[in-house]
Amino acid sequence: MNARVSTKVSTAGSAQLTLRRLILYALLIALVVIGAVGLSGLVERLLSTGAVVASNDVAGLARSLAFTLIGGPLAAILWWVVWKRLDDPMERASAGWSLYLAGVYAVSLIASVTAFLGMAASFIGAREPQWSSPLSIGIAWAGIWIWHHWMWRHPIKHPANLNDVPAVIGSVFGLLVGAVAAISALGGLLDVAILGYTSLTPGVETWWQPILRALVWAIGGSTVWWWHWFRGGGRKLRTALVDVALIGVGIFAAGITALAGASVVGFVLLRMAFDREGPMSELLGPLGTAIAAAAVGALVWRYHRVSGAHRSVATRRASRLVTSGVALAAAASGLGVIINATFAIAVSPLAGGGTRTLLLGGISSLVVGGPIWWQAWKPGRQPQTADTLPQARRVYLIVFFGISAVVALIALLVIGYRIFEYLLGDVTGGSLLDRTRAPLGLLVAAGLVSAYHFALWRREHALLAVAPPVQGHTGRQVTLVTASHPDRLSQAITDATGAKVTVWRRAQPGPEAPPAEGIPPGEPELVGRVLNALAGVAAKNILLVIGPPAAQGARIDVIPLVQQEDRNNAPVSER
Repeated sequence: MNARVSTKVSTAGSAQLTLRRLILYALLIALVVIGAVGLSGLVERLLSTGAVVASNDVAGLARSLAFTLIGGPLAAILWWVVWKRLDDPMERASAGWSLYLAGVYAVSLIASVTAFLGMAASFIGAREPQWSSPLSIGIAWAGIWIWHHWMWRHPIKHPANLNDVPAVIGSVFGLLVGAVAAISALGGLLDVAILGYTSLTPGVETWWQPILRALVWAIGGSTVWWWHWFRGGGRKLRTALVDVALIGVGIFAAGITALAGASVVGFVLLRMAFDREGPMSELLGPLGTAIAAAAVGALVWRYHRVSGAHRSVATRRASRLVTSGVALAAAASGLGVIINATFAIAVSPLAGGGTRTLLLGGISSLVVGGPIWWQAWKPGRQPQTADTLPQARRVYLIVFFGISAVVALIALLVIGYRIFEYLLGDVTGGSLLDRTRAPLGLLVAAGLVSAYHFALWRREHALLAVAPPVQGHTGRQVTLVTASHPDRLSQAITDATGAKVTVWRRAQPGPEAPPAEGIPPGEPELVGRVLNALAGVAAKNILLVIGPPAAQGARIDVIPLVQQEDRNNAPVSER
């Protein structure tokens, strides 16, 4: 009875502690934002030349004074209370502290960078630049960013969890701003080179002013990315969040940008060769921006592809699969458009330039996406044994099969709707094929993609069904204790056994600690020794202890753990 009462009290106390932290950090976020808004308003009034501080906006001045003189001190007091509590390791390990620091860091970084870059760009080509408002916002939020950057880097009170979030946020934000601005600057320069000065509005601004403004944003965003990725150590982090950001932005978003730009470039070139209807300025209009998007997207994609090559096996596989998926989507879309245009030509052989333009667009997308998909997916070099089938590949097949099947189903429903509409409605609205050609092209393309991936999935499922069961690799949880940085070792254990690996590092690894790759010098066979040691262990929980290097190599201790129920029915691990 006492044990049950103690458990209930402990649970209630934990819930109250979590609620207290939630309220505390929510109030601190609100007060910090209020203080920043008030301070920026006062600074803007002080920087406005030739204006009285109160001016005619008494309500605005009163709001700024209230936010600054009331919200600011309250934020400082509450922060001091939080800061003193961070002497407790449990407070530093709480999710509230990590989320607060990451959230305010992101908001302050974005607000200050956009304000400063906007102010710098406003001086280019403007007779009376409005610099006081963005400068005041930048000063206020830059101070908050410096403050939270200091807390993030504090040697003792830095957050124990989510410590990679600020680096990831800064890297992603800077990369997006820099890439988009670089596309705008390079696209504008190419437009001037291709179309000439007449493409710009006369008497408004010269041709170089918008290019220079975009260049300011590109330099600023690239600097933010460099600071967080290199100086902040983002590229050295080996966490799941960094891998997701690298694949999601550096591979997926950059790949889409590069493929879209290349497809538009091919489309314009095909139109110049086979469809020169309309003025040349209209035909060449999207060429400059498309070339810039293809170049910048390919550059970003290539860098992150090379950077991902030094990461885990799972990250490299995911990078290839994402590249294959993006290219396949482009190729399948082009195929659907080609089928649509072919049906249009079949219905009306004397169709005008619109149908020909549609056909050229589909050909461009297929020609660009098809070879990249073939290079990334390698359909002629598919796995032949169950041992070479990674889990990510099977997930990829299921996802693409499901998405393409849903698209095919929607297209089939649209075709049915068009057929019944044709049979029941007025027959003067065009032929049946002309009404259904667009969803029919989509149905054929999605059906081919779905059938291909389903066939591959069935083949690989059959390989897994006939494969002999893996003997001795039944451990589900491995706790690895080592003095090294065991990235390769933990990944090898996961790949070979399917176990989840938790890493604990020794407090004092010794003077001959292994390098960051996780393989001690002179012992390249360490991974093989560890896998051989785990081969005969059937326990679900395993403690794996790797000693420091010795003359005969590092000592490896594999300790099986079993689950035992105690009196309160709580599982306890024992040796």
